[in-house]
Amino acid sequence: MPILAPIGRVFLAFLAVVGRVTVFAAKTLLHCVTPRFYFRLILKQMCEIGYFSLPVVAMTTLFAGMVLALQSYSGFSRFSAESAVATVVVISITRELGPVLAGLMVAGRVGAAIAAEIGTMRVTEQIDALVTLSTNPFKYLVVPRVLAGLVTLPILVFIGDILGVLGGYMVGVNKLSFNSGAYIQNTFQYLETLDVVSGLVKAAVFGFIITLMGCYQGYYSRGGAQGVGQATTNAVVSSSILILISNYIVTELFFVR
Repeated sequence: MPILAPIGRVFLAFLAVVGRVTVFAAKTLLHCVTPRFYFRLILKQMCEIGYFSLPVVAMTTLFAGMVLALQSYSGFSRFSAESAVATVVVISITRELGPVLAGLMVAGRVGAAIAAEIGTMRVTEQIDALVTLSTNPFKYLVVPRVLAGLVTLPILVFIGDILGVLGGYMVGVNKLSFNSGAYIQNTFQYLETLDVVSGLVKAAVFGFIITLMGCYQGYYSRGGAQGVGQATTNAVVSSSILILISNYIVTELFFVR
């Protein structure tokens, strides 16, 4: 039927993109575990991705914890369960809000920057020049960014978890008049190691997704400045969608028995 032809073309194009991303990811993982490694570039990318993303992640998680404490208190006060506020804040931050918010913030900041940088190198033929100089583009451009994302995102999320819980504590004690000692006791009473570990695993997955999609979109960008702009947009959108999808998958793996 003619009406099904456009749907079929879109579906086939989607499968082609999925296949190309899968091959790109496989090649990246292969190069991540085989020499040669550019350690200076890896350290540079760790600074770019981790250190310079710290302020935005810190602000986001801090205020997320503060808002979560207010909203939890407002809801739980309806059935006299205000004492559960601290527990809800720490579990929500460590399991979900910390990793997801940090991932989305880093995707907007780092994913776009990676796609723009590598995309510009592609359209100005700098990547072709690397190949001419017998330098593997994956080793030189992709692997340092992916390894840096895998290492720095869990660190960022761990710091964000601390600040998010601190934000809830500040609001709970100073605004909602909780007892300081009781709030701290309720914070750690029901917190389990699995809650923190699951969030850090999510962070590593998100770091891989963000850097991989930024590199992929930049590496295959075409069409000059317009193509670079499109690659930047695609990197942020695809990273954000994959973060939400992988968040569900990792959550099910950890907490569904």
